[in-house]
Amino acid sequence: MLLSDLTMPGFEEALERTRVAILPVGSVEEHGRHLPLATDTWQVCESARRAAALAPAIVCPPLHYGYCRSTRDHPGTVSISPDSLRAVVVDIGAGLHRQGIRGLIIASGHAGGIHMAALEEAGERLVELCEPLEVAVVCEYRLAQEVGATGLVKTADDGHAGEIETSRIQALRPELVRGTSPAEVPTLPRPFIARDKRADWPGGVWGDPGPATAATGEALFEATAGRLAELVREMQRRIAAGG
Repeated sequence: MLLSDLTMPGFEEALERTRVAILPVGSVEEHGRHLPLATDTWQVCESARRAAALAPAIVCPPLHYGYCRSTRDHPGTVSISPDSLRAVVVDIGAGLHRQGIRGLIIASGHAGGIHMAALEEAGERLVELCEPLEVAVVCEYRLAQEVGATGLVKTADDGHAGEIETSRIQALRPELVRGTSPAEVPTLPRPFIARDKRADWPGGVWGDPGPATAATGEALFEATAGRLAELVREMQRRIAAGG
């Protein structure tokens, strides 16, 4: 069930079926020369939509913006601060709780470390503020990486705009895939902070988009949706046990 499509009575009816909501969080971020800036958002929204068809959940409209550190100097990336991200997620979560939601899954299509830490901190705050409310924070893209590592994906170190994400957008929005980009691995000077991030990562790709196929993308979506659906079921069990 998509929250954006429900009416006021429809939302009340939805609460009779489930008290679990999924909040997709994406980003507006470069994804090489061939993928759209909303790649992270499209991916997590699709997995959430499919998961809700397998296990009843209310899928919230996505939060399109996240915190992007390593790509913030690349054309098209629009980042918000970790503080802003935490505050918005806490406000959304508290609003959902007030409307009767008792389980919230914050699912991110963007995998940045500081971004994910901000979401986890928001989850901690929501648990403190809202009683009763079960909260889970998951990086949906990491789920895709785990599935890909079983042999589905050919690229060994596929981190951004590579085989995984290109395959998934080919499956979901093929009209938005503009060819491909060269294989690349960033040379960011960790643990030092790069002053010129584009110089150390000119193409904005981490991995190899070349082997991507729509069939691989479809298989990845099927697997990640299944894992999210199981998380929904576990959330439902926790809500029932607490109630």
